[in-house]
Amino acid sequence: MGTITREELWRRLKAGQVGPLYLLFGAEGYLRDAAARAITDLALKGAALREFNETIYSLAGADVQQAIAAAEQLPMMAARRIVRVTDFARLREADEGALVRYLSRPVESTTVIFVADALDKRLKLSKQLLDVCTSVEFASLADAELAAWAKSRLKDLRADADERTLRQIIALSGQSVRQLSTELEKLSTAALPSGHISMEMVETLVKRSREHSNFELTDHLVARNRKRALETLGRLLDDGVEPLMLTGLLASSFHRLALAKALMSRGAPEQEVFNVVKMPFHQRKEFLATARRADSHDLARRIRRIADADLAIKTSQATPRIQLEMLVCELSA
Repeated sequence: MGTITREELWRRLKAGQVGPLYLLFGAEGYLRDAAARAITDLALKGAALREFNETIYSLAGADVQQAIAAAEQLPMMAARRIVRVTDFARLREADEGALVRYLSRPVESTTVIFVADALDKRLKLSKQLLDVCTSVEFASLADAELAAWAKSRLKDLRADADERTLRQIIALSGQSVRQLSTELEKLSTAALPSGHISMEMVETLVKRSREHSNFELTDHLVARNRKRALETLGRLLDDGVEPLMLTGLLASSFHRLALAKALMSRGAPEQEVFNVVKMPFHQRKEFLATARRADSHDLARRIRRIADADLAIKTSQATPRIQLEMLVCELSA
């Protein structure tokens, strides 16, 4: 069927169109989950026994046959039933055939929603899903998209903020729409009764979860300050930053440091470094100081270790927090 945009999905749902198969994938979990809820709400609109017509299966712990059996059941006192399938990357190769057979002849009265943080489009199953499902990618939003989303959300919350204040909220909250939503809700409550969010409120209430805290964490790791690194990690996790987002941010930070280190070792001027490594002006001095302290071979080793941890979190049932704490301990050793 091909991939459609998020906007096209919402247009179809607004028009009351619900299909039998959906594939929602990408790093932006908040918008992806909101889309899954919207599909479910529309499909089960007016259903008297919603709880009997909505099931969720994680293939990390459930057999795909259970999900297929649920999808093949007729809805109970409703027009449709919903089956949501997560962690389908964990599907055993021996079970792929059963799922592919269902995909070729889906039950019309069932809507199956496949949800994934990432999709390896080289895999046979991924290609099959993309061919037959209404597919929507939920990539991380750029700052302009975050700003547009934040303005819309503030309108829903009956609050407002000027452009400069809104940019600061986004800069401090991070690329996660879930985190941004949390901060906007907190600020809109604090802004009652007027509803106007001031810069002073932002500086006081918003947690620095993207550039500031992430760079702080990276700096502690490069300096091998384990105590401060663990404290910063704990604060980020307590603030609701998703573990996979943290591994991505760490990988990005160390990758930028490695690029900068390579350029600096060839005698590249600062402007050339920042033409390649994009960085807000106010962070450049601190970034260069950290890059100078770093060792190129050590940076490469750390990037490989972060990649291993990212894969472990995606494929293991162990607690992500513990895995991140182990990662930080190793990177700061």
